[in-house]
Amino acid sequence: MAWFGHNKPQVVAADEALPGRAEPLSASSSHAVFADRPLVPPFPSGHRTAVLGMGCFWGAERLFWQTPGVWSTAVGYAGGSTPNPTYEEVCSGRTGHAEVVLVVFDPAALPYAELLRAFWEGHDPTQGMRQGADIGTQYRSLLLVGDEGQRVTAEASLAVYQAALDASGRGAITTSVEPLGEFYYAEDYHQQYLSDAKNPHGYCGLGGTGVSCPVGLKP
Repeated sequence: MAWFGHNKPQVVAADEALPGRAEPLSASSSHAVFADRPLVPPFPSGHRTAVLGMGCFWGAERLFWQTPGVWSTAVGYAGGSTPNPTYEEVCSGRTGHAEVVLVVFDPAALPYAELLRAFWEGHDPTQGMRQGADIGTQYRSLLLVGDEGQRVTAEASLAVYQAALDASGRGAITTSVEPLGEFYYAEDYHQQYLSDAKNPHGYCGLGGTGVSCPVGLKP
């Protein structure tokens, strides 16, 4: 099957995915950076959520908790078939999930289009089933949209950033824009992994293309 070995070029089919489990993994009750804020709902009224995959979720989560207008973050798994997967199962390529970040944000301070600019500029969305040295379907670039408004904004943002990449001689975006299904929280030790309280000098392979993403322009 395509998921064996280190190179996993195709997302595993649902009927070939691991069975998973009925019970969810336990989620941490508090954020290691925003100590007074939860990782799980309910979130403040008027706040929105976004789920994004951009390679290893450790560095991706740090990028977003450092972004003004973000209220809370959590890492997890989404975009696949296996219910309540473990990290080891996701890394096997046999769940179909990507490593993703759940971002809770205040749209009055950080519009979704601006959040997407951080997404595009924070990684290389042209690499397919990898991000730098991290290879596998779990590292694919992924935008999971929660409603029609997010879908329209995400697709327009992708088109605008593709034009910017084209102008810079870069390749085609491989990011997939998909409806958000189930978001599964990752194990507690992954949450805010690169925070000062846990691993301030931990590994982070996140890196962008160096191409700025225009915001507020039509494709």
